[in-house]
Amino acid sequence: MRDFPSCFGENGVQVADASCSSAVVTKKACPNSITCVYKCKLLGKSCLITLSWSKNLIGQCLSVEIDDSSHHCICKIDVKPSLFSKRKGSKFSQVDSTEIEVFWDLSSAKFGSGSEPLEGYYIAIVSSGEMLLLVGDLKKEALKKTGAIASPSNAVLISKREHISAKRVYQTKARFFENGPTHDLKIEYDPHSSSDPGLVVRIDTKTVMQIKHLQWNFRGNYSILIDGLAVEVYWDVHNWLFGPGLGNAVFMFQTSLSVCDSPVLSWRCSESLREANAQGLGFSFFLYAWRNE
Repeated sequence: MRDFPSCFGENGVQVADASCSSAVVTKKACPNSITCVYKCKLLGKSCLITLSWSKNLIGQCLSVEIDDSSHHCICKIDVKPSLFSKRKGSKFSQVDSTEIEVFWDLSSAKFGSGSEPLEGYYIAIVSSGEMLLLVGDLKKEALKKTGAIASPSNAVLISKREHISAKRVYQTKARFFENGPTHDLKIEYDPHSSSDPGLVVRIDTKTVMQIKHLQWNFRGNYSILIDGLAVEVYWDVHNWLFGPGLGNAVFMFQTSLSVCDSPVLSWRCSESLREANAQGLGFSFFLYAWRNE
């Protein structure tokens, strides 16, 4: 098995969540936050766009960060609760004499238990009249508001990180490749059920993975199939068992793109996944599970 921590350096996951730095930032994150990392082109060069949604006692926040291929921050725009509460607006920044503008409309957004809206919204990032990234289901409204060219975006979602907290059952909605179907993901862990605790991973109520003897198997990996695609699951629950305080466990679901080359399963791969495959990218979903008991 590969060393689990090393997996965090793959597929653009080195982008810092909250600071413009070339180094990876490790800190205790808000237990209700979602971060999506996209790869696209800006001024003809590859870059990473990070959208970070968070929710706390003050309100909801959105952070947009653009990093170059060396993971140096070249632009960052924060939509703080005071602006977020207005439900729609825009902010701009400049990179090498090029204006980058971020538009958002959350006036009709519907939120679940998490910090990221489910529907009824858009986030648009525009540079020189070109749409760099368009997220959300109100695409026509975004194009009308921004006046951007309605050309296909070259942005590809390469990773998503979510922080959730619970006592024993950790639930969320998850997609395992861009534009793929949404699944119910549930991880069950009860440290008091026996002297030798284990955990269970379920997708849409179906048990896809069961780990026993966690005190010995607190790190590992296992292959499962989701939507006909091979997904490698990595876990690290060391902090749950041996760390100080309550701590958090980390689970990574990494979609294998090699299956798209199979003539039998190639029809299952979305266009976004094929594009990512052509660029040598994969998709990784990270779930940080925080104990709150």
